[in-house]
Amino acid sequence: MEETKGKILWIDDEIELLRPHVRFLEERGYDVATATNGEDAVAMVKEAEFDLVFLDEMMSGMGGLETLAGIKELRPNTPVVMITKNEEESLMEDAIGQKISDYLTKPVNPSQILMACKKFLEGRKITGAAVSKDYIQEFNAISGALMDDLSYERWTDIYTRLVGWGMELDEHPELGLKQTLLDQTRECNLAFGKFVEKKYRDWVETSAGRPALSVDVVDRYVIPELQQGKSVFFFVIDCLRLDQWLIMEKLLSEYFSISKQYYYSILPTATPYSRNAIFSASFPSDLELRFPELWEKSEDDENSRNRYERQFLDKLLERRKIVLKPEPKYIKILDAEFGRSVENTIASYANARLTSIVVNFVDMLAHGRSDSSLLKEIAPDESAYRSLTRSWFLHSSLFGMFKTLARMPNVTIILTTDHGSIRSLRGSKVLGDREASTNLRYKYGRNLKCEEKAAMFVKNPLEFKLPKRGVATNYIVAKEDYYFVYPTDYHKYLNQYRDSFQHGGASMEEMILPVVRMEPRG
Repeated sequence: MEETKGKILWIDDEIELLRPHVRFLEERGYDVATATNGEDAVAMVKEAEFDLVFLDEMMSGMGGLETLAGIKELRPNTPVVMITKNEEESLMEDAIGQKISDYLTKPVNPSQILMACKKFLEGRKITGAAVSKDYIQEFNAISGALMDDLSYERWTDIYTRLVGWGMELDEHPELGLKQTLLDQTRECNLAFGKFVEKKYRDWVETSAGRPALSVDVVDRYVIPELQQGKSVFFFVIDCLRLDQWLIMEKLLSEYFSISKQYYYSILPTATPYSRNAIFSASFPSDLELRFPELWEKSEDDENSRNRYERQFLDKLLERRKIVLKPEPKYIKILDAEFGRSVENTIASYANARLTSIVVNFVDMLAHGRSDSSLLKEIAPDESAYRSLTRSWFLHSSLFGMFKTLARMPNVTIILTTDHGSIRSLRGSKVLGDREASTNLRYKYGRNLKCEEKAAMFVKNPLEFKLPKRGVATNYIVAKEDYYFVYPTDYHKYLNQYRDSFQHGGASMEEMILPVVRMEPRG
């Protein structure tokens, strides 16, 4: 017996006049039951589950809206299409308030009814088929592009397309294409690592023909806004990937007009390097000359390495001859309680010409997932990690801040991040002395050694504009989804950090970052 395309209940006190429509749907594979009044319809819905209900608004006895309420009480998720002669706006609002799924005006024709059936009963299947077809075309186009000598602009385009498809496939897990996308992303990161290895030294040597880097963010995206005379809020969300931003963008688009551009993080893609470079507009080697104490603390003491951000920004504005009155504000949010206090007072900061706000929660989420089996269970892959980001942001003080700022005139928000993160799946053994650093996606020390395919080797730090730290110091920077493990307790740490979100290396997820401009819609 051929499987039905869906089970439909059609409720109308003149159902006999609609028999041609009913037969039309049955001929196309739908199973259609009918009722001539609301009482019988509610009883039928109580006894059996229907995939779609067509409901006449004007019926004797129990009316359409009352019947709708009865159906929704029993089956709140069943889609209901209301059919009526009445085009009054108030009726439409009442029906929408009771969660109708669609609205058709009499006289209806077969094509309208068929369209509603396809939308609610076959829409996912039809959309999925179209998504599969489009993705296969995209897959072939991206694979073909990898054969070319790609520019940084093309790499940005490829990465944004991959991210877009990742989010599209989140909506269609039944297609079974996620692994294909993951495999292609890994293939792209292999080529991207080679691209960065080839180009990076030229990028840090001259600004000509290179992408915007961390050192360019304030000059290129913040200072022009200050010159417009508005109150500028500059948000830096630590460790925010592009896909996580796009989740947030969906929620913010109701409140703001949003535009975005992209820049590349410097290497290593880690806070002491990339965020200091943003606020100072200087490479790490230049900062070493001016602030030698910056690199004397332990690399694990991240707060100590970013304690000068406010001073870096003040000095940068001074070098650019930009005088702001009142003086710029700087806020770093490290915990939820302080975040709530900033949310409650953020309106008062609009008096300043520039307010810089660093938000650390996403970075804490990434590191927390590495150490927590519970968070790994909640967010086992990129798709779930995006979902977790959405849940956090929806209830966060950061979202509350944005909603407050959306109600304020003459405010512009520039939002970015210092680096992204990558799901690290392959460990690589590293040899070095006991003074070498402990970071998982980059290391510095004397005579560091690891397998060539896993890392970029930096023998002369100054060529990469990195701090020398000592005469014999060299760096390694992880490529693709590798992470570094020392031989001591190798298997323990290999297993502990496998499938964790890390940063510091050279991958699309860590390096290609959004810079967002938002203006309140009001």
